[in-house]
Amino acid sequence: MPTVAEQLHHAREAQKLSVEKVAEVTKFRADHIRSVEQGNYNVFSAQVYVRGFVRTYAKLLKLDIPQIMSALDAELGKSEKFRDPPPLVERQRTFVDFLTLYFSRVDLKKTAIFGGAAAVVLVVTLSVVAFRRNKNSDPLKNLPAGVYQSKSNSGETLPLPPTRRP
Repeated sequence: MPTVAEQLHHAREAQKLSVEKVAEVTKFRADHIRSVEQGNYNVFSAQVYVRGFVRTYAKLLKLDIPQIMSALDAELGKSEKFRDPPPLVERQRTFVDFLTLYFSRVDLKKTAIFGGAAAVVLVVTLSVVAFRRNKNSDPLKNLPAGVYQSKSNSGETLPLPPTRRP
């Protein structure tokens, strides 16, 4: 049975497509197409990229995608780089894991709008409270009765007349 690379190469040549034409249609790099047709999957960093690339390429060439993908899985299972990693060990979730999961679900746009509106309401409320507090208090109520002194410092002082308060 031919390899996935051979199947892709023969199907492309049977349809008289050039590598450049396939690259233009799929938006894949031509060197990646050549590497896959040679069976060199090391140009990809992860198995998921190889699988997506081959699936799209096989779809363009109108090949049997389930058959191609199962053959690709068998080929990738033999390679050292793309062999599946060992299963992860179950570990206890920490508080940081909880926070990360919680904040990953937050819609930042809505949060920013809500936070901005809350900040505006807080500033307006504090301004109104400060204005009312200053409006109702008399800044001169704790001052003693005033005394007028002349600028010449002659020692003569005159009491100021009491002011009428409304």
